[in-house]
Amino acid sequence: MRPVRLPGQQAARRRAGQSGVGLIEVLVAVLVLSIAFLGIAALQAMSLSTNNGAMARSMATVASYSILDAMRADIGGARNGDYNTTTPIAANACPAPGSTLASVQLSQWCSVGLGNRSLGATASTTGAIACTAVGTASADCTITITFDDSRTGAGSSSAQQVATRAML
Repeated sequence: MRPVRLPGQQAARRRAGQSGVGLIEVLVAVLVLSIAFLGIAALQAMSLSTNNGAMARSMATVASYSILDAMRADIGGARNGDYNTTTPIAANACPAPGSTLASVQLSQWCSVGLGNRSLGATASTTGAIACTAVGTASADCTITITFDDSRTGAGSSSAQQVATRAML
């Protein structure tokens, strides 16, 4: 004959068999959430480095338009090739301003445009200008700015180049 059990005794036995299961479930949930948060942090870091690279390219474009505006103000000198550079101008070794408008503009462009904090005033930040005459009334000018964009992270090229072409 089986002993008679009271209803409360059977429920107590079931609870005793499941003790600790809730704690394991909580630990698994915390593990899953921590992995998700690490993924979100990595995504934010990647986004930040990509935005830094985009800002540097934008600043290089602004610098190229800056010297183009100066060349438009001195259209005769630009068409004569006064702004042409035989070797790229390094941002950490800007030329001294000379007696011509073109040399003053190039010196200011190097120190302010190329040497800004976004591109970095280093030897790897360079600017080159090449204008070729097209007929007698215009010139085809190309401004090329090269800079180090190693902040964008692994898997990307650190040497970036922005070229702007305009007819003057």
